[in-house]
Amino acid sequence: MSALTSALRNAEKINIERTSKIILMSDCHRGTGSWADNFLKNRHIFAAALTYYLQNGFTYIELGDGEELWENRSAANIREANRDIYALMESFAQCGRLHVLFGNHDISKDCSEFGLTDVCCREAIVLSGAGRDILLIHGHQGDLWNHRLWRVARFFVRHIWRPLEMIGFQDPTSTAGNTKHKNRVERRLSSWCSKHGQLTVCGHTHRPVLHPPGGGLYCNCGSCVHPYCVTGIEIEDGSVSLVRWSVKTGMLNLLYVEKDTVAGPYEILLYR
Repeated sequence: MSALTSALRNAEKINIERTSKIILMSDCHRGTGSWADNFLKNRHIFAAALTYYLQNGFTYIELGDGEELWENRSAANIREANRDIYALMESFAQCGRLHVLFGNHDISKDCSEFGLTDVCCREAIVLSGAGRDILLIHGHQGDLWNHRLWRVARFFVRHIWRPLEMIGFQDPTSTAGNTKHKNRVERRLSSWCSKHGQLTVCGHTHRPVLHPPGGGLYCNCGSCVHPYCVTGIEIEDGSVSLVRWSVKTGMLNLLYVEKDTVAGPYEILLYR
């Protein structure tokens, strides 16, 4: 748990106001468009959501594992396969409304390789001024296998599990796919948040969580690789909400992307 405490101590502080609008998303795992690319099935949903947030004045903060750099060595191939996504992200950056954290799957990334100019990849951010500080991290800091031993984990994923995934097998070492591992990591994160009295939003386990005030200080914005949906946490008007973007069928059987509020909004001031 010392890794979480260290991340909090060294986090960049960003001042926000009650009028600030922020969307937190995590775990896109953008790949090269191959059969092993988990982002591929949701890329259009993600693009629609990001376009909405860009047009409506939100700041986009990505909480790590934006790119899948364990399975893929080439940043250029990922950038080419997701050219439209990076164009949207660069539009946020040009307005000063993009912040990026690294996770275990993109811990070594350089944002400039993906066309994101003047964007620095950080381990943690603290949002200050919304009534109480909110720590933003990826969440792998509470996971020994994916934090201290990430190079070993990357070797197994890149050289053993990726070829198997191409023919339909799932990686059993993945936190997102292993329920026992996921529960263990979430218990550690939740315990640390309670011990330090720190409201925290992370990703990593891919399981979206937003407790009402009094229900816990650990929150998770989920991921962009759920089956058929993308989840995130919005901060707006001094409140937090868990939202889900998905494809729906409308009149004349036309498909469209729509946002649903899953939990909240809850006043940030009420979290103790």
